[in-house]
Amino acid sequence: MTQTKADIGIIGLAVMGENLILNMASKGFTVAAFNRTVEKVSAFKAARGSSEKILGAHTLEEFVQSLERPRRAMLMVKAGAAVDATIAQLVPLLEAGDIIIDGGNSHFDDTNRRMKELEAHGILFVGSGVSGGEEGALKGPSIMPGGANAAWEHVKPIFQGIAARAKDGAPCCEWMGEAGAGHFVKMVHNGIEYGDMQMITEAYSLLRLAGLGNLEIADTFAAWNQGELESYLVEITADILRKKDEATGQDLVDVILDTAGQKGTGKWTSTVALDVGSPASTIAEAVFARCLSALKEERVHASSLIAAPSPVPIADRAGLIEDVRQALFASKICSYAQGFQLMRLVAAEQQWKLEYGSIAAIWRGGCIIRAGFLENIRQAYATDSSLANLLLDPYFASIMQSHQAAWRRVVCTATMNGIWIPAFSSALAYFDGYRTARLSTNILQAQRDYFGAHTYERTDQPRGQFFHTNWTGEGGTTSASTYNV
Repeated sequence: MTQTKADIGIIGLAVMGENLILNMASKGFTVAAFNRTVEKVSAFKAARGSSEKILGAHTLEEFVQSLERPRRAMLMVKAGAAVDATIAQLVPLLEAGDIIIDGGNSHFDDTNRRMKELEAHGILFVGSGVSGGEEGALKGPSIMPGGANAAWEHVKPIFQGIAARAKDGAPCCEWMGEAGAGHFVKMVHNGIEYGDMQMITEAYSLLRLAGLGNLEIADTFAAWNQGELESYLVEITADILRKKDEATGQDLVDVILDTAGQKGTGKWTSTVALDVGSPASTIAEAVFARCLSALKEERVHASSLIAAPSPVPIADRAGLIEDVRQALFASKICSYAQGFQLMRLVAAEQQWKLEYGSIAAIWRGGCIIRAGFLENIRQAYATDSSLANLLLDPYFASIMQSHQAAWRRVVCTATMNGIWIPAFSSALAYFDGYRTARLSTNILQAQRDYFGAHTYERTDQPRGQFFHTNWTGEGGTTSASTYNV
């Protein structure tokens, strides 16, 4: 018997929306489908969405009326103004206790605001990160919901029912926390993703320096994917390097223009890191790398004016390949350490109780950054839930200790050969800064006090006491107020 009311409804029939609907229907849920351009509803129902579990709605009123109470309406529309406009249209049609879910890549500040605005109408709001792309949406994504706590019991069966499963069978979906916590965690996921992708491109460049062709690099990545570097992004890179272009017969990767796009979540991660003073330098460098790649014409012109260094012969090809593998893993650990460090700082500011082991656990399957070593991250936080930085965990500290010599050789080799490795080198700089007990920033603070009377702390006095020196003999005793921005 066909169910007359839907368990949940989805607004937005783009790639993610369509595939989430199909996923939900395949798991036994009845789903209402609506799109602003209603012709897409009819086309979807006539093709992929023909299941009796999918109810097509051609007006927003029909969509709302088709939902079982409490109504669960999930928006899969473009972040920003489109989300606010859709919410404004929905609110008059809903009742107290109904739930609106934003499943797009919204900024967590917008989610904070929307939850407060909808509280006034008695409507529960959920901001949910969904990662996994087209395939994940269809077969099982990683889902990061947050918002009004009272909504979780109503969306949990559906979200955990459609989510990917980790190797231990756990669903890759857990409640992240109040307000914008879910969208914030998804934002950091995407920032880490930027770093992962950039590092893999740098490994590719270094393997080319070692003399490997695309098929050999594909085989190398495939072999790496069987060990500590096992991950979705390493796996698909091997596939990419084997693909031929149908038009030319060349390796497809060689005819793809070297300019990268971005949709903003990596930039948001970097901006938030700057706002709270969290050193997410490798993630930011990966964002800047995409910006630099976009300057294609300028780069081509510069290459004609500025000669590359003379090549340094690679005496030990197998040794360089192994060094690159170790450098990639060490750099990757630093990028994840930066992401989790950022989450700790923002959680404290927002008064969220993020469970970092749980976050690592739900990233083990479905999402773009899924990787074997996320289980090690989960275990690190299971052992010490207050762990300040992944580099302080015994397992990760031992990896960094054992891999750093290879990492340094790789950075030196790349530098001497003029190979662009911004993520590898910035990750190494982060590692060296974090493990150094006394940095040279005492000089920087002295400079600030010299020209601006910004004061400094002393090594022989308790933290929190500030001092000013009249460096030139011409200044007074007045100092600037001490603050951080």
